[in-house]
Amino acid sequence: MKRILSILLAALCLASCGGGSSRRKAADTASDAPRVFLPALAPARMSLDEQRDYLRWHYWDNFDFSDTLFLARADTLQLVEAYVRYVALISDRPNDPAPIDSLMHRASASRLMLDYFAMLADEVLHDPNSPLRNDEFYIPVLQAVLAAPWYDAYERLAPEYALKMAMQNRVGQPANDFTFERITGERGSLYGLRSEYVLLFVSNPGCALCREVREQIASSPMLSEMIERGRLAVLVLYPDEELDAWRVHAGEIPPAWINARDPGCVVRDSGLYDLRAIPSLYLLDADKRVLVKDSADVALIEETIDRRS
Repeated sequence: MKRILSILLAALCLASCGGGSSRRKAADTASDAPRVFLPALAPARMSLDEQRDYLRWHYWDNFDFSDTLFLARADTLQLVEAYVRYVALISDRPNDPAPIDSLMHRASASRLMLDYFAMLADEVLHDPNSPLRNDEFYIPVLQAVLAAPWYDAYERLAPEYALKMAMQNRVGQPANDFTFERITGERGSLYGLRSEYVLLFVSNPGCALCREVREQIASSPMLSEMIERGRLAVLVLYPDEELDAWRVHAGEIPPAWINARDPGCVVRDSGLYDLRAIPSLYLLDADKRVLVKDSADVALIEETIDRRS
């Protein structure tokens, strides 16, 4: 992020600064203090739910999207924190990208402004380590970048690929099917699994966080009972090609789960699933429609099933 910010701020400086007299330098010195963004406040008379709904659409009302000088002098950390708070605010509706779409429409006033807000979104909504990562929110960001007239064919390659991956396996849509090979050598397919729910668990052998997620699933009374009764099938998929490591760690997978690999690494190489972040959990219903996408939150899996009960 620091590298992206340094490049962006250098470009802003070139666009908005330049040479000047000593009088101008004195004025600049007087305004050296970082500029901060103050989000809009919801009317106090509103209920908490009404305030949240109000801020979904008015949070950025105090931000001047035509003022690129603000970006050159902004307290970037404060603006990142403001963006994080906004995303957290609207994340109570994780499958509703309309507020982000509206924000990106306003941010498309200039390339500098669009670059800046795309950078914020990339760090908060797209980084594999971000707890607020959300493809549904990130899709309108990529669409705004690709709809803008300022980028050449080379610059469009990365957002085009990111959009292609974000559009895969969306919540409410059928998951991509694939063939897997069990540790026993038998082959099967995702769509060949017959259970009320399927939990696809993309994992790597020896991965510490994968072990934590595996232990959380195994220690969940709710999920354990569902597995025992055949209501939930857990498919642990190893997507890479170091089979010796996969076999060495095979004993770590509970026997009631399906321990499988991706023969030929088709899932990885064909981009059927976004594998930037591992471990990765996908909860599917009986028709293999996605209920939870690319998460490492076992509690979210439990909550999603519980809501549907």
